[in-house]
Amino acid sequence: MRRLHRDFSTTAAVAGMLAVIVSYAGSAVLIFQAARLAGLSDELTTSWIWAVSIGSGLTGLLLSWRMRMPIITAWSTPGAALLITMLPGVPFAQAVGAYIASAVIITVIGLTGSLDVIMRRIPIAVSSGMFAGILFSFGAKVFTSVAASPLLGLSMLFCFMLFRRICPRYAIAAVLVCGTVIAALTGMLHVDTVHFALARPVFTAPEWSTAVIVSIGLPLALVTLTGQYISGMAVLHASGYPVVSNGIMTVTGITSLLLAPFGSHAINLSSLTAAICTGKESHEDPARRYIAGMVCGGLYILVGLSGTALTSLFAALPSVFIAVLAGLALMSAFATGLYGVFKDSDNMDAGVIAFLATASGMEFLGLGAPFWGLAFGTLAYVVLKK
Repeated sequence: MRRLHRDFSTTAAVAGMLAVIVSYAGSAVLIFQAARLAGLSDELTTSWIWAVSIGSGLTGLLLSWRMRMPIITAWSTPGAALLITMLPGVPFAQAVGAYIASAVIITVIGLTGSLDVIMRRIPIAVSSGMFAGILFSFGAKVFTSVAASPLLGLSMLFCFMLFRRICPRYAIAAVLVCGTVIAALTGMLHVDTVHFALARPVFTAPEWSTAVIVSIGLPLALVTLTGQYISGMAVLHASGYPVVSNGIMTVTGITSLLLAPFGSHAINLSSLTAAICTGKESHEDPARRYIAGMVCGGLYILVGLSGTALTSLFAALPSVFIAVLAGLALMSAFATGLYGVFKDSDNMDAGVIAFLATASGMEFLGLGAPFWGLAFGTLAYVVLKK
């Protein structure tokens, strides 16, 4: 407790809170959309939110404390996007069986350490290029969102510039307060939609269907590995944390396995929200940024226990507010990724290719842009250097 008190900082706590806001205001929408299209009841949907929130919170809190690093875990965003198209028409009990199969695959890969073998063979320029490509769209949305609400967007942008000049550590916290006040004064903060209710997890006994495991379980494991774990490890490495993945994957894989009957499709290492907590905005001292991971984990647990209460609160925030806040919070992380590309000058061309492919947002053969950015960047490295 004495160490926690000594290492605690407001900026790290704000970074953890921002990570939670970005998670629920962004990717949680995919869960609600998938549940609605699949015809799931409100009880099952609430249980799904409870499961991914509790799983993300417990794993992030414990791993950050144990490893003294900002280990940010979350639910699989590409997995939720996959379920939007695959879950309708599938009995939910069979989908739970597919979730369990996916969790087993990821746990086995974690125990064997296979992912680290792959990561060690990827040049820094390529992983940094993929990292920067993931964040590019969020930085661009800062400026494309201004047209939707010039007063809110420009005020937040100007506030960021001002505080980066006079008090850089608290720039994002100032933007958060500024945007909230302006949204409230202009009537863009829809607090009337907020409702509170305690979560009631619902247990669903799994049913086993080979067809559903092949059509949902295997793709879910693949997009989670390529879209979350690989990019998440790239974020940690680009931020100066030379951590191996096997322990993280094992913990999150087992957690996914235990929570699957309650609706959790996958708990994994985060990449997007991790970038918020691993950069200098969290704290100048990398050894004290683990506080952001612990705050993030604690807030995830709070959301899980509160059911859809805080989720509806995040939904009350205007989309422009979320887009600008996320983009500004990730600006330094984006710069870190670009720096990694140009620092590894011998492999700069491969890094640029990885960046462009990832930033393009391409989807091909059911795989997302982070995978193809890594694939094309590695291919370029092999052709140009090997």
